[in-house]
Amino acid sequence: MSKQTLIPVGPYHPLQEEPELFKLYCDGEIVRDVKWETGYNHRGIEQLSEKKSYDEVFFLVERICGICSTSHPFAFSNAVEEIVEVEIPERAKYIRSIIGELERIHSHLLWVGLAGHFLGYNTVFMWAWKYREPVLDLFEMITGNRNSYAMFKVGGVRRDIENSKIPAIEEVLDLVRRKTDLLTGAVMDDPVIHARTKGVGVLTREEIINFAAVGPTARASGVDIDVRRDDPYAAYPLVDWKVITATAGDVFAKAEVRLLEMYESVSIIRQCLEGLKKEKEGDIEAIVKVIPEGMGTGHAEAPRGEVFHFVVSDGSNSPARHKIRAPSYTNIATFKKSCIGQSISDATISLAAVDPCYCCTERLAVAVDRYTGTRIMNAKEIIEHSAQLTQRLIHND
Repeated sequence: MSKQTLIPVGPYHPLQEEPELFKLYCDGEIVRDVKWETGYNHRGIEQLSEKKSYDEVFFLVERICGICSTSHPFAFSNAVEEIVEVEIPERAKYIRSIIGELERIHSHLLWVGLAGHFLGYNTVFMWAWKYREPVLDLFEMITGNRNSYAMFKVGGVRRDIENSKIPAIEEVLDLVRRKTDLLTGAVMDDPVIHARTKGVGVLTREEIINFAAVGPTARASGVDIDVRRDDPYAAYPLVDWKVITATAGDVFAKAEVRLLEMYESVSIIRQCLEGLKKEKEGDIEAIVKVIPEGMGTGHAEAPRGEVFHFVVSDGSNSPARHKIRAPSYTNIATFKKSCIGQSISDATISLAAVDPCYCCTERLAVAVDRYTGTRIMNAKEIIEHSAQLTQRLIHND
């Protein structure tokens, strides 16, 4: 047996926007084993949530992930509204779904562009990011922000989408549809993309189930799951759409699923806009004054897959406990299966194919010295220590 070579990917690597360490044990050019080291990110979101009012938590959880920033407010509001047992107005349901699907489009376009860049196909990169701009402009028109939209609240949404803005939204949807045709044709018909992505990073249906993977990562392997259909919320049960799946489970299949999902998102938004035309303007929230004692679970289908929030209320103005699970928590772990047996050059593509987000995945309950096992500090102490360091930096101490 030949000696294996260790090749580190991270914690800082051109393919990773955030720090995370993957150790590839290689026999020549072939990856034989993978070990994954976490712990480079921790922001104490769950602990901070318990110190803020329910209304403030929405602005906090929006910052868990910059790309799919509305999926966490979606799941959090679903959890709290389960505790309150409140039904939000239909107009608010349509607005929530419009924001969620516009975000899915911009997230998938971002992924497709980065995928083209990683493969050396920078034409796709430039196209995708150019066509994403009008979607971000729409967000700015509707919410005032190109990201972190601050639209959700317990009982509904903070701002209406006036009917006068609907023609402008429909115009951008027409553009997105045409440009998605262009991107889909470029990806589906290009022999170089086929050669670089087909048969690469394959995950079988059984492996997906064993890792509990979610979102396009799961659907690309034939696992027909989607929270929008399986646990309906907002306006998704009020409109017609279909779950996109593929069977190959490789990088190409993951690209195929994301591209075709954009067509469904356009269709969902159009139907929601028609719903807005029928609803009374301004009827966008159910007034909620008190959060009673109880527990609630909230799900949402983020662009990467299922987001899960668990909230415990003790009757006060802040959550007594707030537990969050982002889709990358399970999807990143599939990397151990998808890249073994692949060449080193394909391993990083397999990792990028699940659209990993590290800062929204990592959390810490207690810090422990890795060498001695001695407890150093708990989550509260970590946050206080971080605040002290920040103050020192501010004052150049």
